[in-house]
Amino acid sequence: MLQVIKVGGNELDDPAFVQGLVQAACGLSEPAMLVHGGGKEIRTLQERLGLEPQYVDGLRVTDVESLAVVEMVLAGRINKRLVAALTAAGVDAFGMSGVDRGSVKAEKLEHPAGDLGWVGRVVAVRTEVFSRLLDDGIMPVLSPICWGSDGSIFNVNADHVALAVARELLAEALVFVSNVPGVLADGRLVECLTPAQAEALIADGTIAGGMIPKVRSALDAVAGGVAAVRITNLAGLAGGTGTTVRRD
Repeated sequence: MLQVIKVGGNELDDPAFVQGLVQAACGLSEPAMLVHGGGKEIRTLQERLGLEPQYVDGLRVTDVESLAVVEMVLAGRINKRLVAALTAAGVDAFGMSGVDRGSVKAEKLEHPAGDLGWVGRVVAVRTEVFSRLLDDGIMPVLSPICWGSDGSIFNVNADHVALAVARELLAEALVFVSNVPGVLADGRLVECLTPAQAEALIADGTIAGGMIPKVRSALDAVAGGVAAVRITNLAGLAGGTGTTVRRD
């Protein structure tokens, strides 16, 4: 059964993390595809080019100049870094974006707090594009750059792309991988959460800081139709451990 693995961009500039991700991918016994972000490197390149990162309600504004940076980092530098490392380890990996073969279609994301520019939301997934690669034993490595029906290109949140792909491909699980083993309560790993339990742990402060958006993404995925979402680190990816969020 298929696993869709989403890796956050904050870790992907760390060679040790990339190597650990490759080792974990080599050990997977089931088909998998990888969806990655890259926000940290996008911000760094924007600043080097004299572009000031802008946000609306926590969401990155992507104007024309910023879109060029996003494409370079996501569809270029990070995507090819991952594919090169996976290929060197013997994984038959294929790097792509949602633009390639029109695999992930998006439209402009309208936000009540302001104009986000070329930020999109997923409206369709060509599942056959990914299914054929997976059937041939190839691991798709997908950057969240998506296409619009008029030929436009959109920057889409990688969590949302991973959710859409997992849902449409009927994946057994969506796995969010970062540098934490999962949700911890009193220093111990919480192995399973329902949405109600997750909300209670957020309310009482057990789930706090950077774990909140990870859990929120998992809750969105479960609400969107994915049967199970696992939050874990590289060791958990290889060992099948972490915090699993399931529907009630």
